[in-house]
Amino acid sequence: MATLNLGRIKPVFRGAWTSGAFVIDDIVTHGNETFICIQAGSNIATTNASYWTKLAAKGVDGTSGDTFSLANKEIAFKTNAGALDGIPIGVAGQALKVNSGATGYEFGSAGKATELHVFADENTGSVSSSGNFVNWNFTPTISGKVFLSHTGAHRAQSASHYYCQYYFNNGSGEVEQHEQGFGFAPSQSSHNQGWGVSFIATTNSNADSTTPITVTANTQCNFRVKNNSGDGSSAGGDAGKDHIVSALVFET
Repeated sequence: MATLNLGRIKPVFRGAWTSGAFVIDDIVTHGNETFICIQAGSNIATTNASYWTKLAAKGVDGTSGDTFSLANKEIAFKTNAGALDGIPIGVAGQALKVNSGATGYEFGSAGKATELHVFADENTGSVSSSGNFVNWNFTPTISGKVFLSHTGAHRAQSASHYYCQYYFNNGSGEVEQHEQGFGFAPSQSSHNQGWGVSFIATTNSNADSTTPITVTANTQCNFRVKNNSGDGSSAGGDAGKDHIVSALVFET
């Protein structure tokens, strides 16, 4: 049977070029480039285009990048000057944000905070026609505006009525907020009468002010609910909370 020599049917990678014999379809590397042999020879440099064809050329060398080191848990960023820098991680509850000068980043409080203070009294007892239903102090830990709320349940001492005045003091002096009137329970004067109000404390409600009062962090405030003329009031052995007040502070 006759034998037919087809020759090499695929290229052969020979590694880095060295002096020696090469045949067609040998592949070598030299000078960070790759060549394939197109004519058999010996000791032929890869620069000889009669014997070698370049398969892959070396690219342009890039510029060296910035070098710097990061401590554990640091975050890398590029400054306005184009340099790399790192900032240490913050504490629990903080967020990464742009600094006040808009020149970099920092960890701190993100967004606006709110803070709720609540007081409940189930043993208010009798309140005279000029006494206080509630006289409550609280101290916010953030600065901002304050939203006040009150729900009360008392009974008139007779078939009469009473007026309820609301006052707020942010530490700079007490300001009357508003006044509401309440009658005795229509079923019987000895029955409880409930009411509730909520409002944003303003600088002077008597003058129809719409300017909110600002509270200051770590400064004691006072919310007072006062019985003003009319009849006296007494819890009279009722069950449950006589008065619940709350202050919701919105950070500004």
